[in-house]
Amino acid sequence: MVFKRLLGMGGVPLEIDTVVPSEPALPGGLLHGELILRAPDRRIEVKSIWLRLVTDAPVAHKGDGDGSSGDTFDYPSVSGHFTLEKGEEKRLPIRHRLKWETPLTEVKGQQLGVRLGIHTEVEAEGVKAQTDDDPVYIGALPLHEAVLDAFAAEGYALRTSRVHNGNIPRTEYHVYRAQGFLLVDEQSGQNRPEELELHFHTNAVGCEIFLRKAKLGERWWKDKPPARRFVAAHHEVGRVDFAEAVRRWIDEVGLADGSHPTSDHED
Repeated sequence: MVFKRLLGMGGVPLEIDTVVPSEPALPGGLLHGELILRAPDRRIEVKSIWLRLVTDAPVAHKGDGDGSSGDTFDYPSVSGHFTLEKGEEKRLPIRHRLKWETPLTEVKGQQLGVRLGIHTEVEAEGVKAQTDDDPVYIGALPLHEAVLDAFAAEGYALRTSRVHNGNIPRTEYHVYRAQGFLLVDEQSGQNRPEELELHFHTNAVGCEIFLRKAKLGERWWKDKPPARRFVAAHHEVGRVDFAEAVRRWIDEVGLADGSHPTSDHED
C-alpha cells in the first residue's frame, strides 16, 4: 500500500490510499476496491469522500490540491462523514457497477493505449485534495472478443484504440465517450480498406457495431467517414458464425459510400 499524506489548514494531516485490483473488470460488471484512511497525529472529522472514474488519466501524480486531471465519466460511491480517532485506520469498501459503455483498456491482455484512472477526493477539517491517479483496468466482454477474433481471422489486426468525448448520434448513451478501435489489414492487395475503425456501443443485450474506413484521429463523429451499423447479442457468442458476418461487413464498408443514418449531422 502507498499512502498519500494530505495536509489541510494548519498542517492537519490525513493519510489515504485507494486500492483497486490489477485484474481487469468488465463493462456492466462490478469494480471492487478499498479506500483506506488514517489519522496519524490527531482526531479528524471526515465530511465527504468523492470517487471519480476518468479517461485520459495521467501517468504521473500531479500533486494534491483542488485541481483535476482526466475527464470524468462515472462516479463510484463510498460512505462519508465519520470521525477518525488519533492513530485510527478505517477501511471503506468500493463496490461499483460499471456502465456497459465503459471504455476498454485491454483485449486478451493486449494493452490498447487507453488510460483510465480513479481519483479520490476528501474533505475533512479543511483538507480537500485528491490522491494520485490509481489505474483502472477494463477488459473486453466475450462478444467484443468474438467479433475482434473474426476480424483477425479475416486479416484485420487490432492495433490501437482512442477514446474521445462525445457520443454516437441517435444512440441511447450513459457515458459521454466514444471509443474507436483501429483494425489494420495485414493481407494487403485484396481491394479492400487498408484500415477500419470499429465502435462497440454496448448494452445489457449486446452491441450496436459501427464500422467505417478509419479516421481514428478525428474527434467528432460527423467528421469521420460514413459508418455502417450492425447488431450482435451477447447470447450469440458460440452460436453465431461471426466470421461470415464480418466478411459481409467488410464488403459493405468497402463498397458503400453511404452511411447508416444515425444522425442528421452524419454524411
